[in-house]
Amino acid sequence: MPTSSEDAAHQSAQRNRVLLAASDAQIYAALAGEEARQRAGIELIPSENYAYPEVLAALGSVFTNKYAEGYPGRRYYGGQEYTDVIERTARSRARKLFGAEHANVQPLSGAPMNAAVYFAMLEPGDTVLGMDLSHGGHLTHGAPVSHMGALYHWIRYKTDPGNAGRIDFDALRELARTHRPKLIVCGYSSYPRDYDYAQFKAIADDVGALTMADVSHIGGLIAGGAMRNPCDYGFDFVTTTTHKSLRGPRGGMILCKNSFRRDIDRSVFPGLQGGPHMNQVAATAIALGKALQPEFKDYARQVLDNAKTLAAALLDKQATLVTGGTDNHMMVLDCVQSFGIDGRVAEEALDKISITCNKQVIPDDPKPPLRPSGIRLGTPAATTRGMAGVEMERLAGWIVDALRHHADEAALARLKGEVEEVCSQFPVPGIG
Repeated sequence: MPTSSEDAAHQSAQRNRVLLAASDAQIYAALAGEEARQRAGIELIPSENYAYPEVLAALGSVFTNKYAEGYPGRRYYGGQEYTDVIERTARSRARKLFGAEHANVQPLSGAPMNAAVYFAMLEPGDTVLGMDLSHGGHLTHGAPVSHMGALYHWIRYKTDPGNAGRIDFDALRELARTHRPKLIVCGYSSYPRDYDYAQFKAIADDVGALTMADVSHIGGLIAGGAMRNPCDYGFDFVTTTTHKSLRGPRGGMILCKNSFRRDIDRSVFPGLQGGPHMNQVAATAIALGKALQPEFKDYARQVLDNAKTLAAALLDKQATLVTGGTDNHMMVLDCVQSFGIDGRVAEEALDKISITCNKQVIPDDPKPPLRPSGIRLGTPAATTRGMAGVEMERLAGWIVDALRHHADEAALARLKGEVEEVCSQFPVPGIG
């Protein structure tokens, strides 16, 4: 049964909704509309998930009101007894969960999280080895359109289509020996394989480079013991967002060796940002606490099982996946080769049947980013709602049918009804 404090929190949240509805009908309508959209359909964007209800409660808490520039025990304002509790708790849980020596939980998001590591360890013009954007890397891994791409000298490694889309470590080793990078970044935004951290570390050691793993997509899967942990391989820095597979708030976290603690903390504050968002830090602590529970391991394994089931079902229906399968929570579907349409058309067709995905470039994509060749699909959110193998197979059928009949409005309307009927059986946490 709910405790008196839980009842009070629920009543407070309800009062706040009533106030919002009365004071700003336009924003309230958008909020209610988004809740209805999330209930009716399913999120298959790999970077999206449904936050824990307790995380939503913390984000809307009184910690929103509090400035806390600095670090626990060393703040620039008074009244910090409770902010210090939540930040120390978040850092302790992060260290325990990932086996890290130090954790900074203040980064406001993923991009500044990675920038803080670069600013701490690099000088402008230093050489960095990072994954090519079209082969699965992220904007913050040296994409030319990003500020980080302009500030440092990035050398980009690629995958090997002839080896199920895995990283070409022979080519990566040659790049490292030729260019002698100061930092080697491994991490991805659309790479459906696990990383061979041992090979990355061996190559970095060979050329005297630092190592950084950006595990933003799979942080929860690592925390749940379902995927390899770069901390176990002696990486100097590990960064992860706190939403996605961790189901926390939108934020970032930097794990590092104690020898880099001072540099990293100074880079985050005061180097890159001012006061942390303490409501976000509180929500991060909650998500990390959830990830320490035994049932989170079951969740992480189910995410992977669902991804493999979805990938296999798509392949059975003659859809082309750029890596021929998946080792993690995501897959990239080549829509041009499979259905003769680009990713934008595919994304819009799936939107019409209440399946949300995102258009995605494929390796060395000849098409532009806003009309790329593929779409990206992932299973964390569907797994959070309780979907399993049967639902993954049905999702594959709906996806293929929608893309094959993307111009048939009657067919799309029929599929939309089927999708929403199934989704109605799986409540959204925090919404119902």
